Amino acid sequence: MQTSPQSNDKIYDLAVIGGGINGVGIAADASGRGLSVFLCEKDDLASHTSSASSKLIHGGLRYLEHKEFRLVREALAEREVLLAKAPHIIRPMRFIMPHRPHLRPAWLIRTGLFFYDHLGKREKLLGSNNVYFKEDSPLNAAITRGFEYSDCAVDDSRLVVLNAMHAREKGADIVTRTRCLSAQREGQYWVVDLENEKGQFQIKAKALVNAAGPWVAQFIKQDLQLKSPYGIRLIQGSHIIVPKLYEGDKAFIMQNDDRRIVFAIPYLDQYTMIGTTDREYQGDPAQVKITQEEIAYLIEVSNAHFKNQLTQADIISTFAGVRPLCDDESDNPSAITRDYTLALSQESEDQAPLLSVFGGKLTTYRKLAESAMQQLKAFFPEMKGSWTATEALPGGENMASAEQLANEIRAQITDASESLAKRWASAYGSRIWNILGEATSVEQLGQHFGQGLYAKEVDYLCRFEWVTTSQDILWRRSKLGLNFAPSEIESLDVYLANKPNTTVAA
Repeated sequence: MQTSPQSNDKIYDLAVIGGGINGVGIAADASGRGLSVFLCEKDDLASHTSSASSKLIHGGLRYLEHKEFRLVREALAEREVLLAKAPHIIRPMRFIMPHRPHLRPAWLIRTGLFFYDHLGKREKLLGSNNVYFKEDSPLNAAITRGFEYSDCAVDDSRLVVLNAMHAREKGADIVTRTRCLSAQREGQYWVVDLENEKGQFQIKAKALVNAAGPWVAQFIKQDLQLKSPYGIRLIQGSHIIVPKLYEGDKAFIMQNDDRRIVFAIPYLDQYTMIGTTDREYQGDPAQVKITQEEIAYLIEVSNAHFKNQLTQADIISTFAGVRPLCDDESDNPSAITRDYTLALSQESEDQAPLLSVFGGKLTTYRKLAESAMQQLKAFFPEMKGSWTATEALPGGENMASAEQLANEIRAQITDASESLAKRWASAYGSRIWNILGEATSVEQLGQHFGQGLYAKEVDYLCRFEWVTTSQDILWRRSKLGLNFAPSEIESLDVYLANKPNTTVAA
């Protein structure tokens, strides 16, 4: 099970609350600059918003309509940076926008795509072009033309885990299933009270980073007993997963009468993922679920575009999350800024600083972390400069492509199927050899739980990726849960329950 440092005399430079993409991104950046870092997450890594995204690294074409030029420029540039950092979990993808003249004129879309092609640095990704649909198109016959452009797909929860691993490898202490009970300033330090299954303990830090995502404002008010500098708007985004709607590896970006857009994205070879929605959410972020209204909305948008008509009976799985956006008092949930706001507070010069993260998006997490370090630089003048733009994430080192790696895997594990080798390569990159070792057949990988999941992989996940439950493995470290039978889950649960703690040092 998860280990945690107990109360001791060590004083960290930084204590980070929250194990979503922003928290782990800041922890990794700070650790690489030579700061001592502690991060705690109350659940598993990427348990909430960071694993409920549309799984894209993208500039945000529709944000141009809301004049979010700075955000789009930064996000567009980040696509290429992240593609180089994590070529195993991030891959280029072409997007097709069917033209529906009554929603947006062709000249407006072409103008937007011109900006999209040229606002950010683009070296690897192809530019945009017009497309014309023939009879074999999966789209309804009335849709005859459209536009095509590039963005990237990503395994969102693995992006979080890899950043946490990177932080740990740079010296950070990362603990999951550890709740922050309270924190208070004592002179130049923050004293942070924490609790996990081993009991309560305490740490001290020179600065506190609040990256609690949907709970960012609540954490300030309830746990710190302070006033939040900004309000937060929780915007629910939901997705449905259905059998593959069409052949090919391109995604579709569908316009709707409400001026919103919905994606249809190839998912795990067998499925199509359709989403996302945008609706105000007032409940507990931990309990968010797709609504019947959202299901009907997504099916209606899909059916307005594709020949292959969906009903609710086609839905295999759903997921929903809330985006914690900084409240800009917009009336339209779709128009609320996706940009991030960093709030630094310090009541007097000799008090320990608090940095709170409001908003943000998956694509710009690395730049957000750099901005956070810039804000904290005055408190840590000895820290090193920025470094994350050029260093690969774990598994991305010395890797040409996932396809080439999959071929190398099959050359060693001669009875591994093509799909299994592809999953290994795209999940672990070059770290797959830490799992496979000298094995030459799947038989040598230990107990088979089903769907190509073997004991060696489970052991690795427990040791290096903070796994404690089958849910961690089946829904966040992978998406094998879509195909796992109840009996297979039970077998995995038994194995995990009887497994001794082998987690590497926090």
